[in-house]
Amino acid sequence: TGLPIISLYGKNKKPSAEQLAEIDILLFDIQDVGARFYTYISTLHYVMEAAAENNIKVIVLDRPNPNGHYIDGPIREEGFESFVGMHPIPIVHGMTIGEYAKMINGENWISNKCNLTIIEMENYTHDMHYDLPIKPSPNLPNSRSINLYPSLCLFEGTTVSIGRGTDYPFQHFGAPYLESNYSFTPKSGEGSTSPKHENIKCFGTDLRFQGNYLTAINLNWLIKSYNNCSNKEEFFNNFFDKLVGT
Repeated sequence: TGLPIISLYGKNKKPSAEQLAEIDILLFDIQDVGARFYTYISTLHYVMEAAAENNIKVIVLDRPNPNGHYIDGPIREEGFESFVGMHPIPIVHGMTIGEYAKMINGENWISNKCNLTIIEMENYTHDMHYDLPIKPSPNLPNSRSINLYPSLCLFEGTTVSIGRGTDYPFQHFGAPYLESNYSFTPKSGEGSTSPKHENIKCFGTDLRFQGNYLTAINLNWLIKSYNNCSNKEEFFNNFFDKLVGT
């Protein structure tokens, strides 16, 4: 069709008036996974904000939330706003993308209300188990990784790797200083450039076949890793506060 593809990630998070100049309707059809720091909801915020500023209608095609069966985690506090925590909601918010769009409008999180239409699902309930037909992003390749994501993403604010640069991201975790019989070595590749502890063997825990389907954030893995770290002062970094939102 010759239509341009414009990335809304990195430096260009919000569509500009110039980019929207010949747009009549914005159709938002993106699969979220129900965690505050999964940034598709932040992109939704900027899309709705830009559309409202330029008098453009937004249509959201609602989709199931694969982590919509529970709500958990601290609500993001003032002073911790970021692209991984734009709104005062729990880490696991429980909403579908359509419900979230309504909340952005209803809570006045954007200055001007967006002309919003939600194409709703039929026969959907939040307690349904839903396996995504395709992976929502390169580092969430399957249902297990999506279910573990709200718990393991907290490691992104630490010195522990969650397996970016391996075949099983967000399904295992480890660090060079942990002691374990299980190990993996992160390597740079498609979807994971310069991963944490690149080309260094990490020792940790394989979660691919362990435990049940999570219905709450599991902090035990984080606490155990912290307790086993000899240099505790360097375990957490500033990004951890943004992820937790407090």
